[in-house]
Amino acid sequence: MDLKLIRELMNLMGATGTKRLAIKQGEFEIELEREMRGSASLPEAASNPMKSELDQHLAQASPSHLESVKEVEGIYVTSPMVGTFYTAQSPDDDPFVSEGDSVKKGDLICIIEAMKVMNEVKAEEDGTIKQVLVENGHPVEFGTKLFEID
Repeated sequence: MDLKLIRELMNLMGATGTKRLAIKQGEFEIELEREMRGSASLPEAASNPMKSELDQHLAQASPSHLESVKEVEGIYVTSPMVGTFYTAQSPDDDPFVSEGDSVKKGDLICIIEAMKVMNEVKAEEDGTIKQVLVENGHPVEFGTKLFEID
């Protein structure tokens, strides 16, 4: 995993107020968690003594894209960006997926609109949609849990 990507994730967490993010990339796993202080800034958090240890682990990571995002409780598909969550191509269309539907890796499961651009979100692995966690047309932040997959 690219150190630049981790720093961007940290910046996005600060900008969106995301408290915790867990990512798995190949054999490499990382959990980012920040304390919610009244006026803490990202540079203070970045100067954490564990930063050099994190840099060492990141230097060893080699895959170029995220394979899955996992939490302890289950497997989740999370929003890759800030935008508006849509379950279908247009308001008159059926949703891409519903609870109970089986999905295969690469299946289109939703769209996130950001700055008038429709960004497709695809399943990262095979499974069954256990729960849709966001309502159609609602805003999402980076890292917002969209679907729980079994």
